[in-house]
Amino acid sequence: MSSSVPYEEIRKRSGTFTQPLAVWAVAFACVISFMGIGLVDPILPAIAKKMQATPSQVSLLFTSYNLVTGVAMLITGFVSSRLGTKWTLIAGIFLIIVFAGLAGGSDTINAIVWLRGGWGLGNSLFLATALSAIVGLSASGTAQAIIFYEAALGLGIAVGPLLGGELGSISWRWPFFGVSTLMGVAFLFLLFIMPNVAKPNKPIKLSAPFKALAYPGLLTLGIVAFLYNFGFFTLMAYSPYVMELDERGLGYVFFGWGLLLAITSVFVAPKLQKRFGSVASILVVLSAFAVILLAMGIGAYTPAIVVGCVVLSGMFLGINNTLITTAVMESAPVERSVASAAYSFVRFMGGAVSPWLAGKLAEWFSPRVPFVFGAVMVLLGVLFLAARRSHLSGIDSAISHH
Repeated sequence: MSSSVPYEEIRKRSGTFTQPLAVWAVAFACVISFMGIGLVDPILPAIAKKMQATPSQVSLLFTSYNLVTGVAMLITGFVSSRLGTKWTLIAGIFLIIVFAGLAGGSDTINAIVWLRGGWGLGNSLFLATALSAIVGLSASGTAQAIIFYEAALGLGIAVGPLLGGELGSISWRWPFFGVSTLMGVAFLFLLFIMPNVAKPNKPIKLSAPFKALAYPGLLTLGIVAFLYNFGFFTLMAYSPYVMELDERGLGYVFFGWGLLLAITSVFVAPKLQKRFGSVASILVVLSAFAVILLAMGIGAYTPAIVVGCVVLSGMFLGINNTLITTAVMESAPVERSVASAAYSFVRFMGGAVSPWLAGKLAEWFSPRVPFVFGAVMVLLGVLFLAARRSHLSGIDSAISHH
């Protein structure tokens, strides 16, 4: 990683996609990891049918995954500062390989739910460390590195459902085996290509993420993400049941969604941030997402409306993901891995409750209610951010300096 060229000179001539090999290695693993999120989407109705389970029972696949991911985020800094970045990433990937493979071989919904929790543990070790690794190893500054990370996220989320739909049309088990196999490739990639990154001089304490949440800017962004995740995971976990499509059809819908998410996160979000500022842009795109969820609620009995809204929402979620992740990295004077872990803990709690609740609201009331409830929660996030925007007044200047 050493070079005779001054660091500032490297930064000046580096673009978003001009990155060291180590960054590309982590990004490749990120693409495959994020494919794992969307890979199961097209097979949710198939799992429900095969195992005679309700949507709320099957949605526990997301709940266990997000709950364990969120809680385990609190220990990622503690672990990675002792194991080192490379070996934390590899340990996380190894857990995903094992638990995804075991989930594919399971015969009961409860077994898959528990195994998805183990998958979430691996996911937390990988994701929190991957973001800080890309930002830390990048030669192009924080904002460009996060765009690069979001590009990997978008590509993975776009390709995941497409592959999941194709594999799922063979059997609901194949997407799980697909994740396990692809993560095996990522495991080898990181093992042999990624260099060892120096451990921090001072190991991170277990209390660090909790202390980080004392900073009002970081706490504000965490709570906003907690609230908008009710809308995000209602869309991810519940909308497949009302689109009336087979596995392949659902794969194509979520591919379109992920493609828009990838494009806007890389090319549109930075322009909006520079032109209007982070907070103003987040307020607008989350308001638009709430309107889309409301339209999905109104049109819940018309599959074409739901399909169109799902694809369109990718545009706004892509912008929001980049804006909010970039803001998090500059919202508190703590290490980036700690800021990421603290923020992720709060937001994943929303992702843990919302998939199960969406299924239950549909069972208790009607298919319209989960989407309307999601829209209300996203709007609460908008109001909360508007009320506390003063805590984020210095975010844009901090981003421009990094």
